[in-house]
Amino acid sequence: MEKKGSIYKVSGPVVIARNVENPRMYDVVKVGDIGLVGEIIKLDGENIIIQVYEDTSGLRPGEAVKNTNRQLSVMLAPGLIGSIFDGIQRPLDKIMEQSGDFIERGIDVSSLDMKRKWHFVPLINNGDEIKAGSIIGEVDETSVIKHKVMVPFGLSGKIDGLKEGDYTITDEIAVVKNDGKKEKISMLQYWPVRVPRPVKEKFSPKIPLITGQRIIDTFFPVAKGGTAAVPGPFGSGKTVIQHQLAKWSDSDIIVYVGCGERGNEMTEILTTFPELKDSKTGKPLMERTILIANTSNMPVAAREASIYTGITIAEYYRDMGYSIALMADSTSRWAEALREISGRLEEMPGEEGYPAYLGRKVAEFYERAGMVRVLNDSIGSVTAIGAVSPPGGDISEPVSQNTLRVTRVFWALDASLANRRHFPSINWLNSYSLYKEELNDWYEKNTEREWSELRDGAMKLLQEENEINEVVQLVGYDALPEKEKEVLDIAKIIREDYLQQSAFDDIDTYSSMKKQYWMLKSIMMMHDAEKKILEKGVIVEQLQKTKAKEKIARMKYVKEENIGDYFKEIEEALAELEKIEPTSEI
Repeated sequence: MEKKGSIYKVSGPVVIARNVENPRMYDVVKVGDIGLVGEIIKLDGENIIIQVYEDTSGLRPGEAVKNTNRQLSVMLAPGLIGSIFDGIQRPLDKIMEQSGDFIERGIDVSSLDMKRKWHFVPLINNGDEIKAGSIIGEVDETSVIKHKVMVPFGLSGKIDGLKEGDYTITDEIAVVKNDGKKEKISMLQYWPVRVPRPVKEKFSPKIPLITGQRIIDTFFPVAKGGTAAVPGPFGSGKTVIQHQLAKWSDSDIIVYVGCGERGNEMTEILTTFPELKDSKTGKPLMERTILIANTSNMPVAAREASIYTGITIAEYYRDMGYSIALMADSTSRWAEALREISGRLEEMPGEEGYPAYLGRKVAEFYERAGMVRVLNDSIGSVTAIGAVSPPGGDISEPVSQNTLRVTRVFWALDASLANRRHFPSINWLNSYSLYKEELNDWYEKNTEREWSELRDGAMKLLQEENEINEVVQLVGYDALPEKEKEVLDIAKIIREDYLQQSAFDDIDTYSSMKKQYWMLKSIMMMHDAEKKILEKGVIVEQLQKTKAKEKIARMKYVKEENIGDYFKEIEEALAELEKIEPTSEI
């Protein structure tokens, strides 16, 4: 008699079943009479431990458990871009059409549109030799992204039956002949989310991800294919920074994973992103964006799967030769899901109750980022930027520390800066980027040769300001020498007129590298000019309301196309400074 699986015990999202047919680790199963989606995460004798990705309320022992004999996988085909999925790639817009504003348990909706036809254009000829990962054609997925159709892994041989036409993602577009066997190729592939897609070679990142955010691009850049951590307490601006990176970074495709964030924050993304215009193309930003929304009130197990879903989709587009920016907001909520499931499995807890394997899980996720040569010899990259929400802003807790150990950029968000309305609230003294030296060559070739010198000079002034402020607390500002007062003066300009940037101003929200260079050069020229005239006996108080300083303060609001002419005006204003005499009135 054939064994039939059934529920033995229910503990929150963890279900213990017995007599499941052919159980294997990470197989997806349908749990209960309504068919909740679950995944086998442990085999313990006759007990099959399943984590369920939906609410388990009302499940009873004895209800059926059916094995699908497939690992938790994502559907990879045209139609991904512009979509909004939950943590296990269920399309939220289609679910809403069927079940209204609340997701019905056990609802079964295809991740992608199976009926829509795409116009397929071959890029190779019949009879050509192909292998896994080879690009055989393309379709216009959106007006800005061409979807490259690739040979699924495990197939190689000669291609036949390839022709241009309109196909659904499941239609046969060609066959592969190998040793007398024929294998059908369609535009649809499946890939298990916990398995990285294979690559030929991984490179050391040498190209920066230009974000348009001055404090990031100038002082703490992240490379394409790099990893960055954004830890910060509640209200310090983590989500705003990730929004800005999603809107303005020069990656080809954005994958935004809202992992356990508040519903109102995800609602803002889901309502604003479709209305945003892409600065590069002028088209809607959603034409190169994929959103994965798993809010804090959604089932905790699906939250654990969501970042794997996101990075697998990112790797798929990377294999086409695109650069992808993946935003994970926030990995702390993902780690909390790991902790909850680990507790229900009665595993030995590690520090602060997190599972002992937390560090390995974090490292495995960030290791999937990188700039690589893929199997079809294209060069693609996935840049992983993870927000971390440490309780009380204490980054000594396990998630922050494990993240900092494997990421190479640390943007330290400071609540005190946020409270002073200084955004982005990245603390310039605590943050770092280990890519800075590696990217110097790119910056000097693509901006100006003196870029590194200007940047290092500005950072030195900010560090000196911090040291001088400690002295000020002891002796007062008036007791300082004029040279140190001048350092404080220029450092204030750097902080307020350069590092501070408004996400809500149409011009200031984004600064090109050209504009950043002219702004930084203007400030450092001001510094040099002030040092010279101080030698004549002029005091810093005389320099507070000069025309040059006013122009530098307004420079962030100057349009990109006018920045060169505006810089000439600043040069003229700086020349006027030399006329100031010790007794002059300003």
